[in-house]
Amino acid sequence: METILIFQKTMVRLYSNFPTITPLITHRKQNNPQTKQTIAMKTITVIAATQLELSALVKTFDAQPYPASLPWEIFVADVTSAKLLFVISGIGTSNASAATALAAQLFAPELIIATGCGGAYPESGLGIGDIALATSEFFADEGVVTPEGWQSLEQIGIPLLERNGRRYFNEIPLSPPAIAAALEVAGQLGITAFAAGRFLTVATCSGTNARGTDLTARFRGICENMEGAAVALMAARYGIECLELRGISNYVEDRDRRRWNINLAVANSQRFLEHFIRNQAA
Repeated sequence: METILIFQKTMVRLYSNFPTITPLITHRKQNNPQTKQTIAMKTITVIAATQLELSALVKTFDAQPYPASLPWEIFVADVTSAKLLFVISGIGTSNASAATALAAQLFAPELIIATGCGGAYPESGLGIGDIALATSEFFADEGVVTPEGWQSLEQIGIPLLERNGRRYFNEIPLSPPAIAAALEVAGQLGITAFAAGRFLTVATCSGTNARGTDLTARFRGICENMEGAAVALMAARYGIECLELRGISNYVEDRDRRRWNINLAVANSQRFLEHFIRNQAA
């Protein structure tokens, strides 16, 4: 069973030349007894489905449109020792897979970050505007429904990816060092409206209490989205570290958009990522 880490929740408003792929993760020790979780990198790619989910970061880092003609909006910026790429993929796994593969092939980033807004499942402990951090991504729709119930890709014996002797089925692990670095940033910022656990990627968003309860019981996820597993899978295919974090815009319940707050969710996720990126690029 996936471990879910839940922190005490309070109301918090978190106010060229491209390298080839190299070994990605290191830990750099400071000159003090504490060890800072950092990722030695030259290029970071941040991917979201919509412009709203990246616009604050593009503005903050003064990112400029990538000059080549490509079928996705891409913005480029430099910060300290890192080159930043912001990619607007479009909604859904098809768009996210293709955009991630393009970024991986052309720019060979050391880290890919999936971000945006997401829905909180029952029992996650998350509230509107909180930050959710993925420890793994799960393709919740891939599989087969039988008279005995739903079966995973592993049960039917067909992996999504085989790489370096490892088979990837529905669940795609994310980068432990990048997760540790994000947890460190959360601690530095004193963020308590925060949880880490499994994310579920779906093609059809859950708009009923019954659907949310069913997926929670089956997969023990904390956050639902429509792109993250596709980004994580493409990163795994290219051997690139991957991180995902989202701001919670709504609960997975009977659909009522009056209870949503997308603007707060994307503002908080981007403010957190600004601190994370600056911390890693320092």
